[in-house]
Amino acid sequence: MQCPDVRPDAVTVVAWLDTWLTSRARLRDSTRRGYQGHVRCHLRPRLRGVRLADLDVPRLQRLFVGMLEAGMTEATVRRVYCTLRSALNAAVRERLITDNPARYLQLPAGRRPHAVIWTRRRVREWQRAGARPPVAVWTTAQTRRFLRSAGGHRLFAVYQLIALRGLRRGEACGLCWADLDLDAGLAYITRQVQHVAGKLTACPLKTSASRRAVALDPATIAALRKHRRAQQLEAQARGITLSGYVFTTPDGGPLCPEHLTRTFNKLVADAGLPPVRLHDLRHGAATLMLLAGADLKTIADQLGHSSIVLTADTYLSVAIELGLAVAAATARLILRHAKRPPGGGTTRRRSAPPRAVVTVRAPRLSLRDANPA
Repeated sequence: MQCPDVRPDAVTVVAWLDTWLTSRARLRDSTRRGYQGHVRCHLRPRLRGVRLADLDVPRLQRLFVGMLEAGMTEATVRRVYCTLRSALNAAVRERLITDNPARYLQLPAGRRPHAVIWTRRRVREWQRAGARPPVAVWTTAQTRRFLRSAGGHRLFAVYQLIALRGLRRGEACGLCWADLDLDAGLAYITRQVQHVAGKLTACPLKTSASRRAVALDPATIAALRKHRRAQQLEAQARGITLSGYVFTTPDGGPLCPEHLTRTFNKLVADAGLPPVRLHDLRHGAATLMLLAGADLKTIADQLGHSSIVLTADTYLSVAIELGLAVAAATARLILRHAKRPPGGGTTRRRSAPPRAVVTVRAPRLSLRDANPA
């Protein structure tokens, strides 16, 4: 895998990164695109002309600190660091360098941002200054408002499916009618649709845990049945053969995940709701499950998380906010009942004290009073 016709001590970092990328044959397409983006946008401009042999800890520390100072998020810097560290590990194995300096760096952990709820206070701040959390989910009322507003759209069923059951957008685009058992209320998630080499392709799921059976609620089942009837009528009117996918273009082909995102953003703006990403609908589905009393293991299984730890870490702040709301409701309940007498019921009004009876006697009249003359 070494760079041809180049002495090991003369190999540049950029040349090695290009060689390393082309040699990684067993990579998912999404992972490869991520590596290529890290090299093209962040590593190549900053390390052009630098030899592998000249890389050391201070140089790399300055590199990544500069990324943070330029405004990049800790999570993005962490991902770029992991790409470079993997490439340098491969350079050590190829004996181009004796040690990997990236392994000694001190970088922020880059924890994933926690989802927060679009409360009234956050909505007011967004309306006033445009402040927007990295990951935000709608309240139940806001989700209901979005679904009501999008009810007439031809892709309404896919947004209801994502909002209530938490599918990833690629999973929703990859769903086929053969994967649905609407009588049993189940959707079997077995593939996703992604752009590969410029065209839509059915790909394996993100992880083995992503392969799952998702339980469908009656409202979503009804929406899917209605969508199927409309799809069949549309195909008959156009004289086209359907591809078998649940959600398609007007020509019957598979739906592009990016088109799903663009359409969603327009529907959100039309509804006048605070902004969320399409992927945040998946977070919102987890919030609805929490509100409904589901345990984290059930939520992890339905979302296709590989570990309950991932579920807890992602939705910890949402669970805290829900816990605060429950605490406030409990306090109100207790304080309201504290004003009532033991035994419940309504407070009995005291009966009014009996009124004093005053007897007025007429004065006696004497004969002299009757005839004063």
